[in-house]
Amino acid sequence: MASNPSVPPTFALRLRRSEVDFRPPVLLRRRILIRTSDCKIKCCCSGKATPIRRIAAGSGRKCGNNPEQWPVESKKTSHKVRIQALPFASSQSVVSSRQEKFFPRCTPKNSGPQFRDTPPKRDTGIANEKDWGISLNEHVNESGVNADGGTWYRESGEDFGENGLRCRWTKMGGQSHDGLSEWKETWWEKSDWSGYKELGVEKSGRNSEGDSWWETWREVLYQDEWSNLARIERSAQKQAKSGIENAGWYENWWEKYDAKGWTEKGAHKYGRLNEQSWWEKWGEHYDGRGSVLKWTDKWAETELGTRWGDKWEEKFFAGIGSRQGETWHVSPAGERWSRTWGEEHFGNGSKVHKYGKSTTGESWDIIVDEETYYEAEPHYGWADVVGDSSQLLSIQPQEKPPGVYPYLDFGSTSSTSLPKDDDPSPP
Repeated sequence: MASNPSVPPTFALRLRRSEVDFRPPVLLRRRILIRTSDCKIKCCCSGKATPIRRIAAGSGRKCGNNPEQWPVESKKTSHKVRIQALPFASSQSVVSSRQEKFFPRCTPKNSGPQFRDTPPKRDTGIANEKDWGISLNEHVNESGVNADGGTWYRESGEDFGENGLRCRWTKMGGQSHDGLSEWKETWWEKSDWSGYKELGVEKSGRNSEGDSWWETWREVLYQDEWSNLARIERSAQKQAKSGIENAGWYENWWEKYDAKGWTEKGAHKYGRLNEQSWWEKWGEHYDGRGSVLKWTDKWAETELGTRWGDKWEEKFFAGIGSRQGETWHVSPAGERWSRTWGEEHFGNGSKVHKYGKSTTGESWDIIVDEETYYEAEPHYGWADVVGDSSQLLSIQPQEKPPGVYPYLDFGSTSSTSLPKDDDPSPP
């Protein structure tokens, strides 16, 4: 008989006060919730009811459960469909960890930069430029010693290249008196005659316990060579490693927008804590004309051989579309359990075909009276990203000499492409 997938093995997590946040997340089991004519929330598949808790639209990555009551009543609303995240059941409650300081802050001289002693935080997405506070100094080259013996430095410069490329940058860093703790940070802005503009940050650090971290953030404006539309792309990569445990995590986030409403968003994540590893990938694509694709794939495994995961996908256009997904579990002995489900929406707004089956004999194939809800537009789009990118838009390129034209390389997009979203190597 297959193992019960709703009760994965539990793990004792030993967290120190000074540790980076290496705690594994709760894997999510997605269900599509539909508001029916009687204003109740129903799950897309049959079988035993699973506790749920409604979430606000747009949050999409949070999860929770209420084992006392299902289904729950919903106020009548004109909002679009909610996609609810349900956690795998566990015998242990998951306590959200807060970011702890790695070591006491240094006390630099008034002329020195503040010690950047905090690593990046998990699941925080892509920050807006105002959150970084990027300020590029003009021709600075200085260093000093703090009252506690730690040292610091700060320098700035300007580089030039072909096609009117101009890069202004500021670097800063410091270390403790014993050299065991260190931090570095670089800010930059780039521009050229083609209209390309870039704003970016890279930071890294380590502490006396051997924990280390790295983070980079980029924001880019350019004109697409084929459509002549303006595009803004943002990305963030973050990682942290433990110095005393086999633990670490990595995240790659990206967002792409154009002036006609085309939008693409996604993230790839990886983490490990001793014998347990987990992965997550998700994406959203809006073509600006009403077509939308969303998907999520999450899975985890232990060194003992237990594996479990969940994935789902939805596609819609003009009210016609589908949803499908699978929840699965594999025991150390190789016994596999899975439940697959699907929906077909015909565009008439009142009939939905639901079907599914499981390896334990469950099956259903029905047509029900339900309305179709989905998000045809991103909750954060072109107008929003333009409004949050004032510093990027204000970058001034070099003055172009008369008779000189920018060089556009139609065979390569390396100057404007964001970091690749391939699977990261384990931290």
